[in-house]
Amino acid sequence: MVVKIILIVTLILCGKCDGFPLRFANYYESHMVLQMAPKRANIWGLGTVHHRVDVFIDGKNVSSATVDTHSQWRLLLPAMPKGGPHDIMITSGTENATIHDVLFGDVWICSGQSNMGFTVARLENMSTTISEAQATNGLRIFHVKNIASNKTQREPQIDGSWQHPGNDNVTKTFSAVCLLYALELAPHLNRPIGLVESAWGGTPIQVWSSPDAIDACKHHGATRATPHANSVLWNSMIAPITPMTVTGFIWYQGEANAGHAAAYQCQFTAMINDWRAKFRASSHQNATAKLPFGFVQLAPNANKTIHSGWPDLRWSQTAGYGYVPNPSLSDVFMSVAMDLPDFNSPYGSVHPRDKYDVADRLALAGRAVAYGEQGLDYQGPFPTRITTGGSGVTIEYDNGNKPIVVRVNRGFEICCGHVGDHNCTTNLFVAAPIVSHDDTTVTISASGCHGNTVVTSVRYAWEMSPCNFKMCAVYGRDSDLPAPSFLRNRPF
Repeated sequence: MVVKIILIVTLILCGKCDGFPLRFANYYESHMVLQMAPKRANIWGLGTVHHRVDVFIDGKNVSSATVDTHSQWRLLLPAMPKGGPHDIMITSGTENATIHDVLFGDVWICSGQSNMGFTVARLENMSTTISEAQATNGLRIFHVKNIASNKTQREPQIDGSWQHPGNDNVTKTFSAVCLLYALELAPHLNRPIGLVESAWGGTPIQVWSSPDAIDACKHHGATRATPHANSVLWNSMIAPITPMTVTGFIWYQGEANAGHAAAYQCQFTAMINDWRAKFRASSHQNATAKLPFGFVQLAPNANKTIHSGWPDLRWSQTAGYGYVPNPSLSDVFMSVAMDLPDFNSPYGSVHPRDKYDVADRLALAGRAVAYGEQGLDYQGPFPTRITTGGSGVTIEYDNGNKPIVVRVNRGFEICCGHVGDHNCTTNLFVAAPIVSHDDTTVTISASGCHGNTVVTSVRYAWEMSPCNFKMCAVYGRDSDLPAPSFLRNRPF
């Protein structure tokens, strides 16, 4: 009876106490970076249903919102120029909350599996990297905690708070690729950069895909990874942060899907399109329709001659084009890493320690694709014409407009078949060494085709680990970037 009386009195005193104490969502914290102009940063939090929430930047009232029936308020801040620091305060009745030292700049989401999760502490030059990060003004990092969920979560679980990188455990356990990517971008951007790591080792793409992305592809099946159910990391580690206004994403994943490359081609495209749509919808349509998406093409693994799995997945990562951006993957950029093996890595050959070249190549491509910087040679050589004649096959790169260098004479293969064949029907490829080359072409031997057979297919670097460190066959002379793997079928 006493409990009932207390409950009744409480309800009378506070009217209809629906909701939560006023606060920001848990990943909107002091020391964070919010997206700068021309975009408008979306912020949100919790409060009492139907109550008004006012927002102040440095004491100036800039916007207001009403708490909805789910106890949530959200609004767009004015487009803010780069820099800071700023104080952002919210008030509602007698309640208030403030986050301090907020900067406006660019926000990047860094996701994937263990090579994205590969930590700064594992870098061979960790101390130098940390010192550089400490000296980079406006750089802030944040880590989403690894939690799986069968239901979509409103907020993520967080692992630490937003902070400037330092000589501490938070920085040392942060993603090396994510941090190095920002360090490569920073001198060219002159603005704050916020990094959000949301990655989990050993995970297939299905767990990062929403149910809508899953439904877009018919090839999804059971996986053996842990966590293993479709969408369980989308639910807990991506969906809750979709209200953030962001600049784009970088992604390092694919090892767990290497045995299912055909399915991955659909899954990867579907996930990219879906993330873009979801982030745009959750930020009041304030994100661009095609948020830039960068990825690392699979690096080598075992020091063995294996012609399936890994190379097939690399091809699928480009939607079967061999390069990005392309008609299926617009505003997408990549770092080719197939020439960066680390067979003696103490973390396993699947985890090469050289993340510096990976990040350097990714940032170079990001400057061109995400930021529209002109005049950058950010792609390795790619074949634009293949001709057959006599005992050779001649491959011209980039319409003859960019010079190449040849470092070794191996890496090309041909498949032989009948004149009417338009692909490699036998799937039997034979080595086709380079017999000559000039500034823009290589000619490979066609002597592997005997009798009445002709070359029906040509492929390059179609191996799990196609070469020793930076010693694949073809590179850009001026860019030093490797030519990516490719597969071309008749008619050439």
